[in-house]
Amino acid sequence: MIKEWLQQNLKGDAVLWGIVFAFSLISVAVVYSATGTLAYRNRDGNTEYFLFKHSSLILLGLACMWVAHKVHYRYYSRLSLFALILSAPLLLITYFFGSNINEASRWVTIPVVELTFQPSDLAKLALISYLASMLSKKQKELENWQRTLVPMLVWTVAICGLIALTNTSTAVLLFLTCMLLMFIGRVPFKYLISVILIGTVVGGIALAAGQRLDTAVSRVEDFMDPNKTAFQLEQSYIAIATGGVVGKGPGNSDQRDILPHPYSDFIYAIILEEYGLLGGVAVLFLYLALLYRGLVTVQKSNGAFAGLLSAGLSFSLVIQGMINMGVAVGLGPITGLPLPLLSMGGTSLIFTGISLGIILSVSRSDEELKREALGENISTPVKAPVNA
Repeated sequence: MIKEWLQQNLKGDAVLWGIVFAFSLISVAVVYSATGTLAYRNRDGNTEYFLFKHSSLILLGLACMWVAHKVHYRYYSRLSLFALILSAPLLLITYFFGSNINEASRWVTIPVVELTFQPSDLAKLALISYLASMLSKKQKELENWQRTLVPMLVWTVAICGLIALTNTSTAVLLFLTCMLLMFIGRVPFKYLISVILIGTVVGGIALAAGQRLDTAVSRVEDFMDPNKTAFQLEQSYIAIATGGVVGKGPGNSDQRDILPHPYSDFIYAIILEEYGLLGGVAVLFLYLALLYRGLVTVQKSNGAFAGLLSAGLSFSLVIQGMINMGVAVGLGPITGLPLPLLSMGGTSLIFTGISLGIILSVSRSDEELKREALGENISTPVKAPVNA
């Protein structure tokens, strides 16, 4: 009964569903452990508050994922431009009137319900979907700079520039993902160089005019200085070193009381402390498995848009995860990027769920096409030989 229900309601790549559920269980356990200090400070030690809140958001993200996977992926091509047009003014509103947290205005508070919303999450999803749509439609016109590449250039540079006003790391990650998607979409290399140069200039101007220039410069300088270690990174090193191979065990982290944002930016350090090297490698393996299943969906996809859409979303999620884990172990400057599917968050969990749902929608549609083709072959009667 359960197997039949799962087959009827959870369509698409079954392995990908399993990977997401595994991430969800790990996230609940680690966030519950990492929010002890936050609960003591803000909720008088009521740790169950963040447990129920985070679990509810994960369930909401899974629900969004389920809804997104039920919608045929071609509808996202039609929605992408509308979402982009909506994202641009939202990013401007966020910059001028958004809630300022940690010296950055990245959130807009939704009236009445009083929930915070991060427009950059919508903008990322919209831009990747739009580029996948444009690249699939204009495969025979990629040499036509004005008709094909100018619209992609304008939207890519504009959205990334607007995000850079308040969130440098997210803007850089999105821009790199877009360049990778254009490369996969066979945009001529000479045009890619032009986009990179223009994007770098506009991004630099946005960074200088925005809120994060001093923070970005100081983080890069700290990373490049061998004699100086940022406080967050120092505490992360301690967590990793004391975790050893097998870790201290669930809920036994010490650095969660010292490390800033252990439930978000540095949640990987808490995983390494509590679950050790084995737990850290297991999480890394899950991200690689997620990328592999995304690329399997690309390989099996029917049409350029399906493949590009799945590739863009898969690379976006996994690259962000790799950057977050790299920062936690000292392989890059501190970015402030959350760990997808694991960090505590609101809109990030929801839009991550939607992104994965779209990948599953591509996988589901391909499977349905194959089943239909197989059914036609089976139903076609085999004619007996004349001389039988």
